[in-house]
Amino acid sequence: MEGNSPLRPQDFPALKNDTFLRAARGEETEYTPVWCMRQAGRYLPEFRETRAAQDFFATCRSPKMCCELTLQPLRRFPLDAAIIFSDILVVPQALGMEVVMVPGKGPTFPEPLKEVEDLLKLRQKVDVLEELGYVFQAITLTRHSLEGKVPLIGFSGAPWTLMSYMIEGGGSNTMAKAKRWLYRHPEASQRLLQLLRDIIVEYLVGQVAAGAQALQLFESHAGHLGPEQFREFALPHIRDIAKRVKNKLQAEALPLVPMIVFAKDAHYALEELAQAGYEVIGLDWTIQPQAARERTGHRVTLQGNLDPCALYAPKEKIGELVKRMLEGFGTQRYIANLGHGLYPDMSPEHVGAFVEAVHTHSRHLRSPS
Repeated sequence: MEGNSPLRPQDFPALKNDTFLRAARGEETEYTPVWCMRQAGRYLPEFRETRAAQDFFATCRSPKMCCELTLQPLRRFPLDAAIIFSDILVVPQALGMEVVMVPGKGPTFPEPLKEVEDLLKLRQKVDVLEELGYVFQAITLTRHSLEGKVPLIGFSGAPWTLMSYMIEGGGSNTMAKAKRWLYRHPEASQRLLQLLRDIIVEYLVGQVAAGAQALQLFESHAGHLGPEQFREFALPHIRDIAKRVKNKLQAEALPLVPMIVFAKDAHYALEELAQAGYEVIGLDWTIQPQAARERTGHRVTLQGNLDPCALYAPKEKIGELVKRMLEGFGTQRYIANLGHGLYPDMSPEHVGAFVEAVHTHSRHLRSPS
């Protein structure tokens, strides 16, 4: 840990704003809480300045830098939660794979998995504290530095999403190489998915031990699977992660924090996701709020789902779109967010307009007419 006296994951400042956590647990809130995926990102000039001249993954390995980047959007906007600055691909790195961030291209694996035999190159036993301890240190430092302002969210990629990156070697429009594994090597695919699942469970529990107050699982590539493949290769591991994380938290006397699953474009599995053991289901912008409510039966909190590109609209239009979204979801069991992460060319002022509109309209919707 950087600095002279490392902070410990204890004696954290008292939480002043628990609206996000109450909404996540299905408790009543005075207004709709809001945060944004990728709220610590390149759309902020201060983010670009802080990150200038430093390698992306070197930044991820610096607790001090991660803390600063996590706090930056909180200084600008009255957000109701912070999410630790990190990346889902630190998990493949922990397995021994090299990942580099190529400007203009994104994350790249110089040596992706090509054949089933390549699984032997991966570490079969990962010391999560040793390999990913820098994330835990960042969480502890950030939790103290937040001074109880809002809760801190930890996260991980889900097994299928991580597997697809590891085989594709980076982003892909089709995920054809990864899906080829599912069809041609289903048993080897399950071995890899189980290996990832086991590390993710340890990793998420470690984040709670370090101070995370909620957890989000990103199944960002769910939309590349049809319902059948999703049920075979993604959903069982999503369920297992929720169950195992909660069992381990209980066994280790750690807080039972709310868990969020965001399976992008997997609205074909919405009913199953609502019964997968998560308190919150994150939604992308391709599903109507009312339809999502009906299909989940009011059993879970919903999170989302404004089209990120709506933030290119004039501020007045953003307000109208937010009002319509809030009316669709209703005032309770709901956390406002975008249907995906913020894009680098977005205006911070428009992000601020989105946050303000959520708070203003949700208070108005709750007030007696």
